[in-house]
Amino acid sequence: MWLERIQTYGRLIKFSHTVFALPFALAAALLANRQHPMTWFNLGCIILAMAAARSAAMGFNRFADYEYDRRNPRTVERPLTSGKIDKQSVLLFITISSAIFILTAAILGRLCLVLSVPVLLILFSYSYTKRFTAFAHLFLGFAIGLAPLGAWIAITGAWDSRILLLSMALMTYIAGFDILYACQDVEFDREQNLFSIPSRWGVHRAFKISAFLHVLTFLFLFSVYFVFDLGFIYLAFLACISFLLILEHRLVRPDHLEKIDLAFFHVNSAVSVLLFVAVLADTWLS
Repeated sequence: MWLERIQTYGRLIKFSHTVFALPFALAAALLANRQHPMTWFNLGCIILAMAAARSAAMGFNRFADYEYDRRNPRTVERPLTSGKIDKQSVLLFITISSAIFILTAAILGRLCLVLSVPVLLILFSYSYTKRFTAFAHLFLGFAIGLAPLGAWIAITGAWDSRILLLSMALMTYIAGFDILYACQDVEFDREQNLFSIPSRWGVHRAFKISAFLHVLTFLFLFSVYFVFDLGFIYLAFLACISFLLILEHRLVRPDHLEKIDLAFFHVNSAVSVLLFVAVLADTWLS
């Protein structure tokens, strides 16, 4: 029974999608480790904080979007809208996840604690952006893009503008594939007066904007190579990442969205993991 309950909550927040941002945060931690050695305890706290923040944000998103999800054929079977989890349980889940995030941030340092509440507010705010702007995808990217910066601060205890390149890479990467994913809901969004780039400017133009954002992703990741003085092994992995980004835009076309799940999860998770492995391999070999 407990296992089934845990699996239901995992589906509620799509826990498997943690693989998109967590590798970027871990890569940032490895880069920070070069100037301020981290401990396994620090690393564990970063992972816990990431999981808790994401769980709180996704739980809040499901709660805030309940009425829309209930009317959308694509989302009507989600745990909350299907009745497998009630609203009170989701609110409790959000509260506990938020508390764990703030507590973990406090353990990581004073600056992390000070920033924890604003970060949560930013993560929660995303759920309402589709109600008034088509650029909600960019706000989502911005919110998730805070992960590398947070990991850096957790290790070093200080701000460093260099890590913004990795945050910007994550921001454009997330926003780019969120635009593609939103192409599934164009008609629904228009009917419900919800805003997105595909619903406002059409699917074909949305694909071009997504491709442009992913070009920026590559450029930001390429800049990381120079700023952090990484080695050839990083460039080799970056070549693989660029291939996957191109593949994503070949798998899904404006008039062929049936492979969106393959591109969304499998390809994008591979991109994130490769980025982490690239930095890890460079760290080992340097």
